[in-house]
Amino acid sequence: MKQRFSKIVLFILITGLITACNSVKNVGDNDLLLVNNTIYVDSVKNTSEQIDNLIYQDPNKTMLGLPIRLYIYNLARPNIDSIIDARLNKTAKHRERLERFLSKKQLFQYINSRKNLNSWLKTTGESPTLISEPRALKSVKRLEDYYINNGWFDVTASYDTIIKPKNKVEVNYQVNLGTPYKIDSISTKIMSPVVDTIYNQFKRRSFIKKGERYTTDNFEAERDRITSSLRNQGIYQFSQDYVIFQVDTINTNKKMNVEVQIKNFSNQGTDSTYREPFKVYKIKDVNIFTDSSHENRNSTIQDSTTYNGFNLYSTDKIVFRPKALTDAVFINPGNVFRDIDRTRTYKHLSELKTFKYPDIKYVENPDSTLTTNIYLTPLKKFNLGFATEVSTSNIQVIGFSVNPSLLARNIFKGAETLELSGFASIGASKDASNDKDVFFDINEIGADLKLTIPRIFFPIKTDSLIPKTMSPTTRVGLSIASQKNVGLDKRSFTGTLNYNWRPKRGITQALDIFNVQYVRNLNPDNYFNVYSTSYDTLDDIAHDIDYIQDDEDLSIPDGTNEFIDEVLGSNPPNNISDDDIQTVNNIDERMIRLTENNLIISTAYTFIKDSRRNVSDEDFFIFRFKLESAGNLTAFGSKLANAPKNEDDQYELFNVAYSQYIKTELDFTKHWDLGHQNILAVRSFFGIAIPYGNSDNIPFAKSFFAGGANDNRAWTAYDLGPGSSQSNDDFNEANLKLALNIEHRFNVFEDLYGALFVDIGNIWNVYDNIEDEASTFDSFNSLKDAAIGSGIGLRYDFSFLVFRFDVGFKTYDPSYSEGDRWFKDYNFGNAVYNVGINYPF
Repeated sequence: MKQRFSKIVLFILITGLITACNSVKNVGDNDLLLVNNTIYVDSVKNTSEQIDNLIYQDPNKTMLGLPIRLYIYNLARPNIDSIIDARLNKTAKHRERLERFLSKKQLFQYINSRKNLNSWLKTTGESPTLISEPRALKSVKRLEDYYINNGWFDVTASYDTIIKPKNKVEVNYQVNLGTPYKIDSISTKIMSPVVDTIYNQFKRRSFIKKGERYTTDNFEAERDRITSSLRNQGIYQFSQDYVIFQVDTINTNKKMNVEVQIKNFSNQGTDSTYREPFKVYKIKDVNIFTDSSHENRNSTIQDSTTYNGFNLYSTDKIVFRPKALTDAVFINPGNVFRDIDRTRTYKHLSELKTFKYPDIKYVENPDSTLTTNIYLTPLKKFNLGFATEVSTSNIQVIGFSVNPSLLARNIFKGAETLELSGFASIGASKDASNDKDVFFDINEIGADLKLTIPRIFFPIKTDSLIPKTMSPTTRVGLSIASQKNVGLDKRSFTGTLNYNWRPKRGITQALDIFNVQYVRNLNPDNYFNVYSTSYDTLDDIAHDIDYIQDDEDLSIPDGTNEFIDEVLGSNPPNNISDDDIQTVNNIDERMIRLTENNLIISTAYTFIKDSRRNVSDEDFFIFRFKLESAGNLTAFGSKLANAPKNEDDQYELFNVAYSQYIKTELDFTKHWDLGHQNILAVRSFFGIAIPYGNSDNIPFAKSFFAGGANDNRAWTAYDLGPGSSQSNDDFNEANLKLALNIEHRFNVFEDLYGALFVDIGNIWNVYDNIEDEASTFDSFNSLKDAAIGSGIGLRYDFSFLVFRFDVGFKTYDPSYSEGDRWFKDYNFGNAVYNVGINYPF
């Protein structure tokens, strides 16, 4: 009976799918389903997405060549209400029997579920696109308008329909361009002498050039350019309406004579309107109202001051240092009016994060000057925040945490912003179930302080090198943290002093004067409880050589330490192999490396070039360069002081051997817009960190890793490399990294996108104390150990973020022997599934 029922259900599903896959199911006998548009320009098939987008009516969207959304729509019933009513009332007592069998409530829910499903199918699906003659004619008109606006004034367009079987139709659009019109001469007729002078000063930047084809966009851009040039040279009253282009095409043999006309100022008098020449306006006064909130709109000014020609007013005592505000104002008394100064002032005042969006107004004076009034509404001086969290993990049964925070604005009366946040948590580890242990035996506590100063904070003036037009900021940061019964129980301190500025649009530069990181591990004996993979390897070797019995495990830390000392001592166990000795040695070296205390005192410079014009730009590149140096000044000071060295021939500071290295990173990302919502994205990365002097390796926090959702997606983070080594470490890292990522992104339908990607790269050790040949990069021949992952992905665009799901397959795995690396684990069972927010690059 069950088999028969399954066959019936399967038959119904197959029948429904076959019915839905009939694309003309909901197309009437007198209608035609549009399946294709083709545009021919001078008999040549168009391939431009821009031209394709001019057509008013598009066929139903397809995925893998099939109109999937149309099929989904066809699953819906067009008259579901009537169908349900007819079935319920097919006999006089049918509804009553159903109500007795299901109950009225259940029957009502069943009806609603049928209707909701039908509605969902219609909403998710796409109704059939039926050919429309009015829309085709509008498309023809739009094609003609487009080419007219680009210089083909004699263009003609038409369309033909090609009827296909089963009520389908294709539309071919024919565009005949003719000869384009080109600009033959450019002359001017400018009424105001001062405008004529300014125009001639900047006319070399004109978008209208002799010999070029006419385009409406160029003329609009030229109107904008003229207006911008004049308003940035003191012509306050100027607007686009005063610019007229007089074009002569009569009997010119497809050539255009253009006259640029700029009228005089239209002045509205008491009784009539008259024209007069434009004048250059200067800024007479700049008044800054520091507390012009809505509540103070009728209050009397109680405090005022003057600083460098700026007038500052307040209805209460002025709480800002004048220089802090005037540094953000680019409209200076005595200067010629410039529109760009107002734009920069808006931007810089907003970047202070101390005021709501400012209001800047100009008042004309009889003597052709302007009074500038800047109205500022301060944000609340203090913002308090408080967050709590309850969590559980593999090391704790339950944990509670609190995160208080304080944001203080204008803390030193210079529009500075101070952010102070704290973190405290307690938790019960799995060992706390022992009656002898304290239940809440895990605790973490920390604090973080960030101070942002809206200028370069330095003993000497830096305005000549980094003027305020570059939006300079200084950031000071301090953080401390302490852990108990978490990992190795770290205590850490971090201090930073950073300068940041933007010399040009799209360029950002940053200089870390110092970045101090100090980490002390209080519980190194817990190492093998944290790095369980290393422990499992060590324990397996101990069992293999009968160092311990089968029903025993190495104790932590005594058993593990004794076993390592015996294996690496002068008399290792007789039955242990050289490979196992090397494995134990690697585990020991890594344990020493990850349990050692770190002191890093570094300086770094970062340069970023971003060519994106706006957030929706899909054709751009981003280049990032970083150079970091650590320990050089400290080493120089140690040598000058003739400081002693420890037993490892290293200088120490605060009883810790400080790190000394130089590190650089090069990161380049390029996006190509291929049209039709297809994007080709490529990222390349090169990073190297070279230890020297006081160090023979790179601190773990400054090393490179491979794998993860934003790197090589066929491996999990820290799982790949180094080189071709068959590492079983929990966290693999090295000091050289090469990576290349290629991804093709395409639209599936609506806000759902797909991706095909290839990720190439690996990490290696170089110029450090690692001697394992499989892990080191010794020549270009080592590039054969670059791993290759490939895969597919889906992205859903929520507009404010992109949810990402990727599946990565190990295509070329360097951990296998040469000749056996391709497609070794290329299957879903060994694939890596990545979930991320936003695109990986």
